[in-house]
Amino acid sequence: MPQQYRLQRERMIEWLRAHYRISDERVLRAMAEVPRHRFVPEALQSNAYGDHALPISANQTISQPFIVARMTELLEVNADSKVLEIGAGSGYQTAVLARVAGSVFAIERIAELAREAQRRIRELGIYNATVKCFDGTLGWDAHAPYDAILAAAGGPDVPEPLLAQLKVGGRLVMPTGQSRESQRLVRVVREEKGFAREDHGACAFVPLIGRYGWNEN
Repeated sequence: MPQQYRLQRERMIEWLRAHYRISDERVLRAMAEVPRHRFVPEALQSNAYGDHALPISANQTISQPFIVARMTELLEVNADSKVLEIGAGSGYQTAVLARVAGSVFAIERIAELAREAQRRIRELGIYNATVKCFDGTLGWDAHAPYDAILAAAGGPDVPEPLLAQLKVGGRLVMPTGQSRESQRLVRVVREEKGFAREDHGACAFVPLIGRYGWNEN
């Protein structure tokens, strides 16, 4: 890897630790190992490790590094965890999850992005993650229940199919809100009798499109 990117990545990790107080060393190590510049357009690679989201194909974005780290940390997964990811996009979040979880099943509704994401993670030697093109708001029932679910797009509320596919004791992290433009990052923990919901602050994501999300138009 070019020295330029190695140094930028090291600075990104230190910023996540010192400024944002990301404390899960497994998450930080995963983000130190995944080459973020491989998941953005070539013209933007020099900005890949900055503290901001970046545009990718199909009018979508790759999330800000802090958001990737925070959402992954909130999932509290380990090497035995089975994770469902909604909105794989470029595949960067998928690659980070694959470093901290046992298996990752990722869904991306845009076929072009799904193909590119699958290609990238395989090129990086990641074989415990799979990306398919589908309506993510329906989840992926064939592999349920999941220890953790992460949705990298904002919906009006948590889709019912995702709640149904979450294991008791499992955690779901996603942005929700009544506006497409701004949301709150929530974590939902499934309990024996119902769900506990936590608010983890304001955020802004692309809209979650699908049967249990926003309409495409």
